[in-house]
Amino acid sequence: MKNWQDSFRAFLHPRVITMLFFGLSAGIPILLIFSSLGLWLREAGLERSTVTFFSWAALGYSFKFVWAPIVDCMPIPYLTQWLGRRRAWILVSQFAIITAILLMAMTDPASGITQLKIMALAAIMLGFSSATQDIVIDAYRIESASSDLQALMASTYIAGYRIGMLIAGAGSLYIASLLGSEMGAYSYHAWQNTYASMAAVMLIGVITTLIINEPESNREKKNKYSSKVYIKFFMIFLVAVTGFVISFSLSADIASMWKNELTGLIHNKAISSFCIELIRLSLGITIALFITFAFIKTKFIDRQVIMESYASPIIDFFQRYGIKLAILLLALIGLYRISDIVLGVISNIFYQDIGYSKIEIASIVKTFGLFMTLLGGFLGGVLSVRFGVMKILFVGALLTVLTNLLFMLLAIKGYDITLLYLVISADNLSAGIASAAFVAFLSRLVNVSFTAMQFAIFTSLMTLIPKLIGGYSGSIVENIGYTQFFLVASLIGVPVLWIIYLANKHLKFE
Repeated sequence: MKNWQDSFRAFLHPRVITMLFFGLSAGIPILLIFSSLGLWLREAGLERSTVTFFSWAALGYSFKFVWAPIVDCMPIPYLTQWLGRRRAWILVSQFAIITAILLMAMTDPASGITQLKIMALAAIMLGFSSATQDIVIDAYRIESASSDLQALMASTYIAGYRIGMLIAGAGSLYIASLLGSEMGAYSYHAWQNTYASMAAVMLIGVITTLIINEPESNREKKNKYSSKVYIKFFMIFLVAVTGFVISFSLSADIASMWKNELTGLIHNKAISSFCIELIRLSLGITIALFITFAFIKTKFIDRQVIMESYASPIIDFFQRYGIKLAILLLALIGLYRISDIVLGVISNIFYQDIGYSKIEIASIVKTFGLFMTLLGGFLGGVLSVRFGVMKILFVGALLTVLTNLLFMLLAIKGYDITLLYLVISADNLSAGIASAAFVAFLSRLVNVSFTAMQFAIFTSLMTLIPKLIGGYSGSIVENIGYTQFFLVASLIGVPVLWIIYLANKHLKFE
């Protein structure tokens, strides 16, 4: 257990400060898919249920383990030699993010179904690119410093992440409002310039990538396979993804018909939609897997390459922790943020529905909320170093359950500025504490021999179930109302407390 002075002094370490700027770069894209895009689409005249379905564009975060081995191993011509393995991929992903944001800026969702489809594809591209950036930044963070700095690096990363979310959240709302777009007075050009400005802010991350150093462990690391093998690996990935997208797109009309049929049978639109979309998702994944196995069967690529890329990191995890503890840890990872993420998908729409303006949302929820999250992240990092990760992990989960109940009070009371300040203070403070402890917890679980793949699996699992449920949050609210929805969103976080207790009995961190 370190003393308080050592805990605070460690925040000045260069690697810790670097994560602040990388966190900003990672925090900008997420709200351009979620809340800011949600308000844009609502002002453009789309239904609430359609808006929340767009959150599925971020499912790339939940499946990023699929291409993590490519990002981990495949060299990028010229860039890898110049910048190194991690920095080269970070730079490529950042330029892909900028491209996707600009494509969204050039698309008006109110101009018809074709433009809406282009917007959806651009949002998917943004989610994919942003998830790729996260893969490499997570690997860079774990490899660039020892374990005693991971909690503090996690807290500064979260601080930067929240600043990026402030820029993409409150910043975009301010810009769109100042340029003349409001509910009932939609202006495409206002949102176009807003998203273009967000693309410009991403240059902060690009500059950071160019001036930092590659982790020492990567400078002399050589690739196990030739470039030809990695190119084949990448080709299989592209074909499999294409198969997934085509099958998912072509099944849209049939799925719509099935939803109507199932709704007529069970008289519940939300459950019908969830079941049909889950079938579509499963079908797409099955086709992608079939394509991959077909390539292996034809010996287009050595089966050993696939096994080492995907099976070895998983086998290592189960060998180090044992089957029972490993399953318990995976359950903890998959459920820890479920309450927070499910509620967060529809939060901005909720504020707007009960009467808050975009300026009030930007000022209180985004700006004031940011400072509370930064305070929470700072406390989470210091407390994790001082008292241990697992204790603060439990405290963060408990606070999340309790503070989410406050949204019920806000839903009942309605428009109330003072109450909104109270809810945002409690919610963001607890979120900062929980996030800092959780990222530090995940970092401790990783074997540095499989950094990118294992951390990608953990963070993919962390968001998969919450985002699948969150995509239906709009439909759920339309069926049961905001008050009952917030109660459910809080209660689903209760089992996490018991899982943390069980995990802590068998897992000991210094």
